[in-house]
Parts: sequence; structure tokens; C-alpha cells
Amino acid sequence: MLSMKFEIDDGSPLASAVAAYEKEDYQEAFALFMDLAEQGNPDAKAWIAAMYVNGEGVTASLPTAVEYYRESAEAGNVLAQTNLGAMLAMGQGTARDEAEGVRWLTKAAEKGDIFAQYNLATLYSKGESIPADHALAAKWYRAAAEAGHYPSQARLGFFYANGVGVTKDRVEAYVWLSLAAQHGVGTALNSLEALVGQMSTEEKRQGLALVEAWRSRTSEISRHARLQPRLG
Repeated sequence: MLSMKFEIDDGSPLASAVAAYEKEDYQEAFALFMDLAEQGNPDAKAWIAAMYVNGEGVTASLPTAVEYYRESAEAGNVLAQTNLGAMLAMGQGTARDEAEGVRWLTKAAEKGDIFAQYNLATLYSKGESIPADHALAAKWYRAAAEAGHYPSQARLGFFYANGVGVTKDRVEAYVWLSLAAQHGVGTALNSLEALVGQMSTEEKRQGLALVEAWRSRTSEISRHARLQPRLG
């Protein structure tokens, strides 16, 4: 999962380039970003990389995107670190190198990027080219889940329901599966229905109280919920 979130300061040199991009004047935007990139602007390089990924204003080229993401990542751009890590881990535009991908994803995850946290957790959960580490997977799924990332909430709920990387806990499982299910994550809803039948009345009470507490902490995200958790 690539990160596509860019935070732009309205007063920054990027503002006019971003304005052109948002108007879908991609050729103009690309030219403006390139001018900034040639001056060493790491944020502009991240934008250029994204445009090469999507073929906006330029012929799509994943290898070129990797080059720009790397330059931006090395200069400290968190989004670039996330996307470089993901592309290395998946072998997109470059030779697959999960260990190097993990290194970049960890840098971004430690700075709070939820896409990096989710990707990192998934790599540790699968344990293909790197050793599986379910405790680390649970740690990063939880970090992203607490920020409101629905797929991470679903995965964390599964971990708690089955004791993967964490101590099995039906209340915690109910909380995270409920938060994911209310946004229409089908796997979470199915798991939640099975879990509720195993829970005691007290566990259900505790779970519902914690769901409401988390909903209030992520009120803007929860406001868009499609489903509301119910106790069976």
C-alpha cells in the first residue's frame, strides 16, 4: 500500500505546483516540481516520483519513480521513505529487497506514518524474505489501528482473537474488529460475528465501552462509519 498523503504549507514554494496539479494541469505541475527538484527540494522530488508512478504529465516509469523517492527519502521526506520501502519490498521498479524495504518503512513508521506502519506489520506477519515476527507485527498494526487505519484494526482484532503476537483477549479483539467492521471491512464483520458468540456478558459490556471510548478519540474518522457495532 503506497502512501498518497501530501501535507503542503500554503506559503511554501510548492504551492503553485500543487495548485496546478489539483487543477489536473499535470504538464505544468510537473515542470514546476522539476524546477524545485533541481534546486534540491525533497518534497518536490516526492511529488515527481508519484507522478512517474501514475503517469501524470509524464510517461509512467516505476524505476524513475524509485530514483526520485530514494533521493527524497534520503533527505528525510517521510512519504518518500514509506513509498520507497513499499516498492523495494514488492519489487516494483527495482529489484525486490524486503530487508532494505523494512529499513525505510521503519524510519517512516517511527515518525508516525500509518501506511508505513501497516506495510511493516504486514511484512513481519507474512515472514517471507524476512523472518516472521508476530510481536512486531502486532506492535505496528496497533500503532496504525490507534490512528484509525481500518485494515490495521481488522488485523489487530484477528491477532487478539487468535493470540497471534499478543495474549489472546476477546475484549481487545471485539474492540478492534468492531472499529474496522463499522467502516465496512467485511472480514472484520465476519470475525466479529463469530467472536460475539464466545463472549461473556461482562466481556461484551467492557468491549462496547472501549469501542465508544476509541470512537470518541477518533471522532472525525468514526463520523464516517457505515455500520455501528452491536452486541449479539
